[in-house]
Amino acid sequence: MESLLEHSGGAEKRLDKMWKSERHASGSSDWVGDAIYGVNDGLGAIFGIISGVAGFTSNTHTVLISGFFGALASTLSMGAGAWLATKSENEVMQTTQAQERREIQNDPEHEVEELALLYQLKGFSPEESARIADQIATDEDQFLKTMVQEEFGFHEASLGSPWRSAIFGALSTLVGGLIPLIPFFFIGGIPALIAAAVVSILAHFAVGAAKSLITTRSWFTSGLEMTAVGFIVGIASYGLGWVGAVLFGTHLGG
Repeated sequence: MESLLEHSGGAEKRLDKMWKSERHASGSSDWVGDAIYGVNDGLGAIFGIISGVAGFTSNTHTVLISGFFGALASTLSMGAGAWLATKSENEVMQTTQAQERREIQNDPEHEVEELALLYQLKGFSPEESARIADQIATDEDQFLKTMVQEEFGFHEASLGSPWRSAIFGALSTLVGGLIPLIPFFFIGGIPALIAAAVVSILAHFAVGAAKSLITTRSWFTSGLEMTAVGFIVGIASYGLGWVGAVLFGTHLGG
């Protein structure tokens, strides 16, 4: 029995090492995916804000201030949302582990039978499944890990860092949110509005093209799709701002 547990422990360490190696190898794609999501969220939100405000008033100072505080709000919102989402996922996993541990302690025979049935679904014979389940059940911690993984698809390595998610989500959103505001720091008036629209549309294409790094789609097709989305958001926001200005009688043109 001791040799069996030692073998199981060695296999677990080896598997963890392999998973970590695979996650490290795919870490760049995960990082790119998170970055694209954050930048796209900030870019789309702030481009929509400055387009709407520009439709409401041509006062570039107002447009800049609205976009800047919109970028800050989006940054804080994304950071808080990422922190809460990751924390909630961890809590769900930990709650599931605690519940499964109680079930193992209260009715181990039922859990062993359940695990055996799960292995039968994987193609093992009833005899093989029962033998494997009995072997795993000799170590309560290993039994718990196996049940949680087989029944719910959870693994301890899946636990994320709420603070890492918050910081990364906030920073990438801030970068995306500041892109449409860049022209306003150098020029003003109508040229600034036109430049902001051009920069934002080009940024949408760049973000869409970057998605091809983590998908199988053509970079050009993906870029055009994102550009179309940005264009629609800009036109719709500007139109709503203009309608608001007309309804409230504040479209002063300066």
